[in-house]
Amino acid sequence: MSGVRWRFRPRLGPTLAALSGVLLLVGLGSWQMQRLAEKETLIAELAARIGQPPMVLPGTIADPAALEFMPVRLRGRFLHDGELYLGARLHRGEAGFDVVTPLALEDGRTVLVNRGWVPSTRRGLETRVAGQIAGAVTVEGQVRTGGWKGSDLFRPANNPESNEWLWMDLPAMAVQAGAARAAGAITSIYVVAGPGENPGGLPIGGLRPVEVRNNHLGYAMTWYALALTLFVIYVVHQSHRSQKEGSNDARL
Repeated sequence: MSGVRWRFRPRLGPTLAALSGVLLLVGLGSWQMQRLAEKETLIAELAARIGQPPMVLPGTIADPAALEFMPVRLRGRFLHDGELYLGARLHRGEAGFDVVTPLALEDGRTVLVNRGWVPSTRRGLETRVAGQIAGAVTVEGQVRTGGWKGSDLFRPANNPESNEWLWMDLPAMAVQAGAARAAGAITSIYVVAGPGENPGGLPIGGLRPVEVRNNHLGYAMTWYALALTLFVIYVVHQSHRSQKEGSNDARL
């Protein structure tokens, strides 16, 4: 009877290629673990901000990002003739717009407030007269920063001519809301109003849940698993069969 055993005999070329691949995959996994820690810190920070009592909007906004998602209480007067429409937004499966209205603050500044959703058929001011609140109002909501949040490659174009906006271009929206008001407009942040009901039922306010995607642990495990798989394939590929010595001795 013959005997066979496996011997690991690595060659230089495949070894270097496998080593490079394993190191790359392990590095990607470790980077995802770092991103996981960063994302968990961000989620904890956002939760702490959202849980704060409403603040008064600072007179000077030096760091808009530091205020994002902070609860805020505003006092002022809505300038309804400067309404802007942020679309397309869905509410319980129905298409419509978010109504963004300039709020003239008591300190002379103007800030844009996302008051909430209206259906496409109720976009016109004349269709929701009851919701055009006159006089001084108090608004509670959350601070948000403007600008396009994704890759510039996929940034859609806003349409100021039809007063339809797909993302919050705050400087352009301030001008659209009224050139005379733009000089005192706050263009570094805007406010999303809370769930208080408006007269006539529109706009429908309410803060949408803040969703922070955190899939980094799964990504890291995938990269590590690929690194292990590559290592196993390398070991198998570089192992060769050989006969055991003396395995062909005849028996009497």
